[in-house]
Amino acid sequence: MPRRIESHFIAGPAGRLEALLEEPENGEPTEACLVCHPHPLFGGTMHNKVVYRMARGLRQSGSVVLRFNFRGVNLSEGKHDGGPGEMEDARAALEFLRARYPELPYAMAGFSFGSRVALKLGCRMPEPRPERLIGVGFPTTLGKFDYLGGCGLPKYFVHSTIDVHGPKDELEAAFAKFAEPKRLEFIEAADHFFVGALDRLEAVIAALPRGL
Repeated sequence: MPRRIESHFIAGPAGRLEALLEEPENGEPTEACLVCHPHPLFGGTMHNKVVYRMARGLRQSGSVVLRFNFRGVNLSEGKHDGGPGEMEDARAALEFLRARYPELPYAMAGFSFGSRVALKLGCRMPEPRPERLIGVGFPTTLGKFDYLGGCGLPKYFVHSTIDVHGPKDELEAAFAKFAEPKRLEFIEAADHFFVGALDRLEAVIAALPRGL
């Protein structure tokens, strides 16, 4: 049977949210993962190349993946809210995903701005909590992230060696203060968007373990 791919409109706090649900290519899903896209005001959508590769890597590892557009992006209703509203969009999308797959453990992931949204919301989730959080291209230059110092969930950070939004030395210094368990992996790439290394990014995402 072909894998399940579904387009959806999810009821969000500022109107409907455009979303895409994709099951793994091989076998039944063993995890449900929400993936958040980069900054809406700088062209970020659920079809971003990095987000697409993250989703494909996650599906290779057995995850059913829900990508969605934040408020005001493409067919999603509402207007950009600078972060708080986007966190509520992610919460609504996550509730939809968990309702579809209530028997599966769940995870949260994001790229750039989306990584900030996914990790901040994930660290605040009540029981049952995410089994892992994945931040790709985590931007150290975008506000505070003190919450990661007390977040005891498994946290994976995948980052380009050249990233103006999260310089390598800044991320390493911040990572040292994040609560365990945690893991940081750098990928040799040309920039924040992993130019020249998207295949490597996909492989790294696919190989991330479920626990630390």
